Amino acid sequence: MPSQALRADLLMLLTAMIWGSAFVAQRLGMDAIGPFLYTGLRFALATLAVLPLVILLGRRGTAKAPEPVNRGLLFGGLIMGLALSLGINLQQVGLLFTSVTNSGFITGLYVIVVPLLGLFLGHKTGLGTWLGAGLAVAGMFLLSVGEGFHVASGDWLQLAGACVWGVHVLLVSFFASRHDPLRLALLQFATCAVISLMLALILEEIKLDAILAAGPAILYGGLFGVAVGFTLQVVAQKHAIASHAAIILSLEAVFAAIAGALFLGEALALKGYFGCALMFIGMLIAQLWPKKALAG
Repeated sequence: MPSQALRADLLMLLTAMIWGSAFVAQRLGMDAIGPFLYTGLRFALATLAVLPLVILLGRRGTAKAPEPVNRGLLFGGLIMGLALSLGINLQQVGLLFTSVTNSGFITGLYVIVVPLLGLFLGHKTGLGTWLGAGLAVAGMFLLSVGEGFHVASGDWLQLAGACVWGVHVLLVSFFASRHDPLRLALLQFATCAVISLMLALILEEIKLDAILAAGPAILYGGLFGVAVGFTLQVVAQKHAIASHAAIILSLEAVFAAIAGALFLGEALALKGYFGCALMFIGMLIAQLWPKKALAG
């Protein structure tokens, strides 16, 4: 494997680990403040953290001049930020009504969404994708459906978010291959921060003492989950195709389950573990089967 591709894979694996652990901070942050305020503050913090890096690299004398801020870069950052705002807020609100483990695994269904969206872009979808999608849906049923065939409202929000994350992965792959990844990351962070803070001002109560109480979760979620995690995603996807990125990034579901068990004491019933296994197998099949078929 070329070193550039291996580097991208390792960066995305690190991203998945960070995202999975950040689910805990996302859940704990809402013990004191609302979901939109938490999202807005952590993305504002991430914007402030990445901005000096963008300025510093822009001023350094290099053989290649930094990319000027043009319409393509602005449009890419804004459209990625809009998708990010919708996806992260669906996920954040959903965490009020479901567990970290469920949230992580259902969010991971974007690994199925990415190739399915490819149908609308004229991409061919093999048998493996359909089989993987079926297993993933069956797994989500076992994971999420409780007694009396009741699905938690938070699970439906996470499923809607998974569709948006699939769009976001495709957008990142498209724009990161054409523009500076750090500037794209900065623009999408700022867009998400502004939208989320506006929603918080309209829909939520804002108190300084509550913000201070949520401080540790905001710091972890902003600096690691966003500033490091989402920036690594954009940088890595500059050298990775969307479907390849999706399968690695979807491993956040595994790390979310581990983090939920370690820090929140969450536990699954036996059928829940079986559901997680089915979802994970479905995710793998959806990406690996077509490649094996093509290789053969």
